[in-house]
Amino acid sequence: MKAKTAAKKPNIFIRMGRKIKEVFSELKKVTWPSFGKVVKTTCVVLVIVLVFLVVFTAINYGLNSLLGLLSSGLGGTSA
Repeated sequence: MKAKTAAKKPNIFIRMGRKIKEVFSELKKVTWPSFGKVVKTTCVVLVIVLVFLVVFTAINYGLNSLLGLLSSGLGGTSA
């Protein structure tokens, strides 16, 4: 039988402590954007969302009107 030579793992709390230290050391390397840049990009995102909202609302309204025309033209009854 082979002798077990595997090294024993450290305690779970020691491993968690090492992982937390690694996370904080990586966060120190991050370059965070300035407040002005964050506001600017947020405004760009909001404008794009509003544009898509208007476009999809217009398409929905147009298709709904087209469906109404088709249903009334094909003998549908309006109450």
